[in-house]
Amino acid sequence: MTDYSGSKILIVDDEQSICEFMSIMLRKEGYEVVDTTSSVKAIDLIESEPFDVVITDIKMPEKSGIEVLRVAKQVNPQMPVIIMTAYATLDTAIEAVNQGAFYYLIKKARNEEIKQIVRNALEVNRLRAENRRLKRELKSRSEWSGIIGDSPAIQDVLELVRKVAASESTVLIRGESGTGKELIAQAIHYNSARADGPFVTINCAALPETLLESELFGHVKGSFTGAIRDKEGLFSVARNGTFFLDEIGDTPPSIQVKLLRVLQEREIVPVGGTKPLKVDVRVIAATNVDLEEEVRRGSFRADLFYRLNVIPIHIPPLRHRRGDIRALAEYFLRKYCNDNQLEPKKIAKDAMTALENYRWPGNVRELQNIIERAVILQKGSVIQKSDLPPQIRGDLTEDEETMLTIDERPTLEDLEREYILRVLTETDWKLKDTAEILKIDPSTLHRKIKKYDLKKQSSLIDLLSSRIKRQKGK
Repeated sequence: MTDYSGSKILIVDDEQSICEFMSIMLRKEGYEVVDTTSSVKAIDLIESEPFDVVITDIKMPEKSGIEVLRVAKQVNPQMPVIIMTAYATLDTAIEAVNQGAFYYLIKKARNEEIKQIVRNALEVNRLRAENRRLKRELKSRSEWSGIIGDSPAIQDVLELVRKVAASESTVLIRGESGTGKELIAQAIHYNSARADGPFVTINCAALPETLLESELFGHVKGSFTGAIRDKEGLFSVARNGTFFLDEIGDTPPSIQVKLLRVLQEREIVPVGGTKPLKVDVRVIAATNVDLEEEVRRGSFRADLFYRLNVIPIHIPPLRHRRGDIRALAEYFLRKYCNDNQLEPKKIAKDAMTALENYRWPGNVRELQNIIERAVILQKGSVIQKSDLPPQIRGDLTEDEETMLTIDERPTLEDLEREYILRVLTETDWKLKDTAEILKIDPSTLHRKIKKYDLKKQSSLIDLLSSRIKRQKGK
């Protein structure tokens, strides 16, 4: 039999004699007991101290036992609450059960019955905790399994993630597009004390300013046209969990001010609201832009940057961890064969060599997309070099090869511009298909096409030529 001695129990009853009787009986069982005749004080205790079980009378002068039950479930949904009453009625029993009561106990119950019910509550609590632990461990393994690589560069990142996960500090993940920033954020969350809470994510570049503000902070009814009811923001949805803000560098100044308030005061004000709401959430942000440069330009707040950059994590691009390309390619190969219920496939030696020699401007995401496409289109059991796109096979003209090798250190914008155009060309400028391959919102794709002045008649040669001219002009 499991030993539950030392478990902490709260007893709430407006009759002092009941409190004393229950306390004496349960202390003899080895429990730590706190009792109070005030339901208001009981609520304060529940909000400030951890309890393993709460036993409360249902009829009390200040707050009812149902109210105590509601608060207990808000603080800890898993906490067993036993409702006591002198006279049981069907209506109160139904209400107690509907509110999540563990048991409905008559005060005239025998001592042994009361002790057994408390033991049952503690056992259920233990089983729930064990179940949560196993689920968290399973989820953790699942999340870590997607981070592939034995190279020193990625192992350094994973070691930092392990250390960061145990803290509550704000994290800023930096890296080029497609390096797996959200996967790292998930690994931090599912290996943290908040793993049982939600992991909420938003792409800050995917929404216009007004909609982004409402999504982040919520709004009150009538605050703007179309606000027909109160809406809870994602910061509230993420309570007791982690909120991942992707592409944080693209947030407009008005949103940056409100994000700073969240990080400083841990509170939000919904659009159209006046009352601040407290939020208990860990913030992880990510960006593929140089935020220090954005701060110097005045487009990103310095105080927000320093609040976000408490623990920076830099994810190296795939071209700096070439030793991981084989493991990643084989992982995606197994994944998409399984997902599509296909027989296992292999990658031919010359095809793997081509993959390992490619520059991967789109990083891991580009590799993932190429393997997925090869799995779907190749009907045989071996993916050949001929099944890979021409830029990976090396089937470029001499001029194209020269242009790709002249500039060994292109900017992030150069790489993004060229990769977007490459995917647009491959999909014949089907914007929906392109956005799906790039794994970005269509509105973000439209914005980037406009930003880079891409046109359907644009070619990779044109972009590379303009890049070289800019480099020579520096």
